[in-house]
Amino acid sequence: MTLSIRDATPDDIPRLADLLLLDAGERAAVDPILWGVADNTRHRVEEELAYALTAEDQPVRQFWQVAEDGDDLLGVVHAMLLPVPPIYKGRFGMPGLILADSYAAPEAPDGTVTALVAAGERALREAGAQVLLSTFVTGEVWRSAFEEAGFAPLTLYLSRNDLGDSGAQAGVRPATEADIPGIVARSAENRHTLFEIEPFWEIHAEADARFAAWMTRSLTLADRDMMVMGTADALDGYAIAQPASRIHFPPAHDVVGTGVIDDYYHVDYADIEHLAGEGQGAMTLLRAAEGALAARGVGAAFVVCPAGWHSKVDLLRRAGYETAMVWSIKR
Repeated sequence: MTLSIRDATPDDIPRLADLLLLDAGERAAVDPILWGVADNTRHRVEEELAYALTAEDQPVRQFWQVAEDGDDLLGVVHAMLLPVPPIYKGRFGMPGLILADSYAAPEAPDGTVTALVAAGERALREAGAQVLLSTFVTGEVWRSAFEEAGFAPLTLYLSRNDLGDSGAQAGVRPATEADIPGIVARSAENRHTLFEIEPFWEIHAEADARFAAWMTRSLTLADRDMMVMGTADALDGYAIAQPASRIHFPPAHDVVGTGVIDDYYHVDYADIEHLAGEGQGAMTLLRAAEGALAARGVGAAFVVCPAGWHSKVDLLRRAGYETAMVWSIKR
């Protein structure tokens, strides 16, 4: 078997869709609620591929490469240049990301995944990426390939698909405009801890002002719940429960019915190794966010957590969360 890797073309779309549907089926077998497959899956996948491979002036630069042997398409790697969130400095430019919808067919020869990872890296480096990120959901082969290539865990996406009926929690209330300064202050503590864990999260000089503007706008958005603990002048924590975004989900999956709790911080997490007060306040805030999602009919949720924030990871595992996806970093 002679394996070669090249850039994908529009002619590859039908066979690429076959691979991506196999990939989606493997994720759905692990967790059919979190990774539910949409009814119009093939059409959606082919539409996304056609756009990625033909559209000009796309908002982000994408790279699709395929591994083939003769007429057999045996694997794909999908990568992109990832815009830096505005609260981070991003002095190394846009990082390159190898996405979770990279896949090798079961009959692909040993070494296919390693070759695909290397091809994705080359494409991103040639495009100017100084920092590389990778993400995977299932497959020991992909985890090992990223580790062998020098990637180390950066962020865990921990999930739970039984949000229960915790509902409202004593001491947790909806955020108001008066809470914005307190949310920003706690967010600054959160950002400093992130930077302490990993310098990738270098803080932008205007982070507070930018985050305050986003929080003020978020109060007007009907698709999310913003909640806080404590008084406006002495907040203990904040959480935002909102719909999951498409970047976390390949197009074969339906994001409707999945929520994400990303902006979530409590003073119990101030020490990255040890929870304060056994994490009771942080747990209460988490349950309130879950209850808000459940009230909207959400069946599964992600909580985004740095891999090195051990106290937060410990509490989330105690709350019933398991790692569903890992983002890793390489310089």
